[in-house]
Amino acid sequence: MLQRVVRTMRLILIKFLFIFCLSLSLQGCGTLSELFSKESGSSAEDEYTDWTAEKFRSQAKVAIDNGNYEKAIKLYEALQSRYPFGEDSAQTELDIAYAYFKNNDPDSAIAAADRFIKMNPRSPAVDYAYYLKGLVNYNRGIGFVDRFLPTDTSQRDTATAQDALKNFEDLIRLFPHSKYVADARLRMIALKNNLAMYEVHVARYYIKRKAYVAAADRASAVIEKYQRTPAVPYALLILQDAYTKLDMADLAQDVTRVYELNYPNGPPVPENVNLTTSHKIWDFIGLEK
Repeated sequence: MLQRVVRTMRLILIKFLFIFCLSLSLQGCGTLSELFSKESGSSAEDEYTDWTAEKFRSQAKVAIDNGNYEKAIKLYEALQSRYPFGEDSAQTELDIAYAYFKNNDPDSAIAAADRFIKMNPRSPAVDYAYYLKGLVNYNRGIGFVDRFLPTDTSQRDTATAQDALKNFEDLIRLFPHSKYVADARLRMIALKNNLAMYEVHVARYYIKRKAYVAAADRASAVIEKYQRTPAVPYALLILQDAYTKLDMADLAQDVTRVYELNYPNGPPVPENVNLTTSHKIWDFIGLEK
């Protein structure tokens, strides 16, 4: 009988200790949770508690003017979060896209511009969204050194140049009277010049590899697709060489005749000229704003 009582008391004590420890554990978790929430609470939210949409916008503009694009992005995103349905919410999306562009984050800039176009197809500023997409792709991969020192941009990957060309073409097709059309046309000239010279580089590579048919195809494509670009005389010389190597004397003579008739003094534009220098100057003075 005594043993049964002792066993029962022991069980009660164990249960009591278990419940006591469990309660302490739960209280500790609550305390840690509160502490964590206090420490990890958004300092940005506290900082912006009483900010109006106008203050967000003015401070973001100051950050942009000072070249602090990361801060501008943070402010615009906070503005967008606080006032998602404000009367200037569409403009905020464009401002974010521009800030991403200046912060060298092209993918985010394109995504923001695309969101603006999708959500605001009738906005008076939608032409700028197309223009900005073109600017982003036009400037992809161009670093500080490339902007101010001579580099051969025609030897870069052409994928983004093709994208930029399409962006500017869309702008001109959809908004022929946009104030951005004139600059877009000039940038398209530079893009086509670089794309044409890229094809010339590829054709020369094929010549070195003795792939003369491929070289002739590339050179012919330059002449057909990129007429009036500085690359055409170089493409003619490659075509003449390829036909000669292929023992196509008549075709080689025809090409020689065309070349001598149109370029009696040789190519009018030196091959190593930087075809985008003017746009680097425009970018420097902020034409894209």
